[in-house]
Order: sequence, then C-alpha cells, then structure tokens
Amino acid sequence: MARTSAREPEAADAAGVDSVRLARADRRGVLLDAAAELVAAGDVEAVSMEAVAERAGVSRPLVYKHFANRSDLLAAVYQRESALLHAELTTDVSAAETLEETFRALIHGALRAQASRGATFAALRAAGLRTRARREEQRQRDRTTLRYFAGQAVREFGLDRPRAKAAVAILLGAIDAALAQWRARPTRDHAALLEDTYVSLAMGGLEQLSRERERAMGGDRGVGLLD
Repeated sequence: MARTSAREPEAADAAGVDSVRLARADRRGVLLDAAAELVAAGDVEAVSMEAVAERAGVSRPLVYKHFANRSDLLAAVYQRESALLHAELTTDVSAAETLEETFRALIHGALRAQASRGATFAALRAAGLRTRARREEQRQRDRTTLRYFAGQAVREFGLDRPRAKAAVAILLGAIDAALAQWRARPTRDHAALLEDTYVSLAMGGLEQLSRERERAMGGDRGVGLLD
C-alpha cells in the first residue's frame, strides 16, 4: 500500500506537467481568440495588450512573450481570421459537385461569414491591418479560386478558357456587391434572396455565353460547308 500511495503523487505531478505543456502550446491561440472577441465586440482602438491579457486570464508579460506589440497582435488576428475564412469557404466549395452548387456554396459561405465575422474584418481593415503581405496573400487565394471556377465553367459550359476566366472574374467580383446589399438589410430572408439571385445571375450569364459560343461555332461550320 505504501508503494502505491508513493506513486500516486508522481502520477499526479506528471499529469500536471502535461497540462501545463498543453496550455503553453495553446496559449497563443487563446490570446488570438481573446483579441478577436474584443475586436468583434467594439472599437478596435480599445484593444490593448492589457485588455487581451485580462480577457484571456493571463498576465500582460505573457502576452508580450507571444507578440511584440499591439500591432503585431492585431496583424496576427487578421492573418488567422483570413486563413480560417478561406479554409471554411474552400471546404464548402470543394464539397460541391456542379458549378451551380459551387457558386451557391461560395455566396452562402460569404454571407454567413459576413454575419459572423464582418464586424471583425471591417474593424481590422479600418485600423490598417490589411498589410501588403496580407493583400498579396489574398490575391494568391483569389487567383486560385478564379482558376478553379473557370475550369468548371470550361467543362460544364464548353466555354473557351479566356471567356470563362473573364466571366468568372466578374461573377466573383459581384460577391462584394451582394455583401454590401446584405449589410444594408442584414436579415436571414434578405440573405436567402441575395443567394438565390446571385446564383441565378451567375448560371444565366454562363448559359447565355455558352449559347453564343454554340451559335458562333455553328456559323463557322456553315461557312465551311458553303465553301
């Protein structure tokens, strides 16, 4: 019995060490969570190292161990939130099987994100947190999205790639207009209306381009036969 009781404190100590190590590994994420919550709750200017420490339940020196200053902290928040949003949209879009489902997944996810994270992104952009590096990162994501959607338009509608890329670029750019419409009337019913309207315009436009291409190709074949 004595040996058993002697081991129990050792096991407890080991568990405590593992808990501390886990906490340290996750602490940066906890601090970013706290900062993001503060940004979403009010004025980004009210976010300070002290406020983040208090919300996360840690000391201010600990915050400085992970971030050099307030700007570094907020830039990390912007980077993480952007990456999370991109990952969510990518997952939704990748699960779609048709181009129509793909456009619907994109606009639905964008509207959902606007409702849940729109205030956070607006505050961070207003504070100048969209740095040159972040803008280039977003441009790269946009290029990847454009290639993916254009490839589907080529396969489903038989469009040539230049026309498909031009059309898809315009349609993707219209996402911002839809989000602006939602912000003017942020209701669930309005979001559903915007989603359906966007998808109808996207598919209708691509179908029209496909018909025009078929007519042009038919006309080219007709000239060949007459010759």
